[in-house]
Amino acid sequence: MPERLTIQDIARLAGVSKATVSRVLNHKPDVDRQTRQHVLQIMDEHAFVPSITASGLAGGRRGMIGILVPALTWHFIPEVVQGAAEVIEQSAYELLLYSIAPGENRKAVLDRILDTKLTAGLLSVAPGAFVERLAQWYDEGFPVVLIDDQHVPSDTPGISVDNRRGALAAVRHLMGLGHRRIAYMQGPLQYQCSQERYEGYQQAIAEAGLSMNPAYVVEGDFSVASGFTCASELMTLDGERPTAIFAANDHMAWGVLEFAQEYGLSVPEDIAVVGFDDTPPSQYKQPPLTTVRQPFQEMGKRAAELLLWLIDLSRNSADERRRPPAFAPPSPIRGYTPPLHIQLETSLVVRQSCGAHQVTSINSR
Repeated sequence: MPERLTIQDIARLAGVSKATVSRVLNHKPDVDRQTRQHVLQIMDEHAFVPSITASGLAGGRRGMIGILVPALTWHFIPEVVQGAAEVIEQSAYELLLYSIAPGENRKAVLDRILDTKLTAGLLSVAPGAFVERLAQWYDEGFPVVLIDDQHVPSDTPGISVDNRRGALAAVRHLMGLGHRRIAYMQGPLQYQCSQERYEGYQQAIAEAGLSMNPAYVVEGDFSVASGFTCASELMTLDGERPTAIFAANDHMAWGVLEFAQEYGLSVPEDIAVVGFDDTPPSQYKQPPLTTVRQPFQEMGKRAAELLLWLIDLSRNSADERRRPPAFAPPSPIRGYTPPLHIQLETSLVVRQSCGAHQVTSINSR
């Protein structure tokens, strides 16, 4: 690993004084626009990350809250970040975005975040393989909140949605429309949300007194292509094929719609379709997709509120932060379940793909 650059290195490369670099880092107005842009360009070219002590960000100046996200192309990332930003903007902190480029060394990203000491706490969206390292940070006293973690919940604070109830509401709705042969297109089994949504599907089937048909449960990978493939498998079954498909995310549901269009099937007359997520394009599909809405923006807000509370608490008593004897979060935080796991409600957005022609939103509870 190359040695990390200092402010002095940046000053030498930019041909300016160390004081000028410091003024740029601290957003001082007494640096002309051309010099500021030149210094920032040098920092960007060399992937320079300032130390909190070297850049003068400590003391009375605004601190930083980090938010670590997977690829920015993930459909829900903008909503989560927007929600977090709305809360952070009202605080004494600023939001610092860390993203992971394809093929980037994940351990190096985490080491860089912690080593620079630039952030007072971290929000991590869908942390995946990071989760064990982040849990270790939290145990050592660094404030961390996980958003939409896909592992079995740990003691690390986190924000998620009630996937089981969301799936239950979707399948109940299909049954209310008269469907009894309902297939389930699940996501990768290593994801916690896939298992929870399957549990909701199973509960709805059991409530209706129906027997599970193993042929009606197929596994995709959350992609449109896998939805198309799974739809082909379901619609060519020997014997009675399903009259409705509940897909564990919108992308796979879009694949079902593409399969139906290519093979001359009518949705919802030949096959009703329901997804999960309510990503923006779903309302513009033909027909518009019925789906379970995840409150992504609200997840970002609640996570930021929780993290700010943890940071404040950690400054008073690290031991109390780790294991609060009586959890008393600020008033905007509701629905928590110790140890600091907040589970938000989903809602069913009814559109034409399920056979209902009036667009409505139904709380999953």
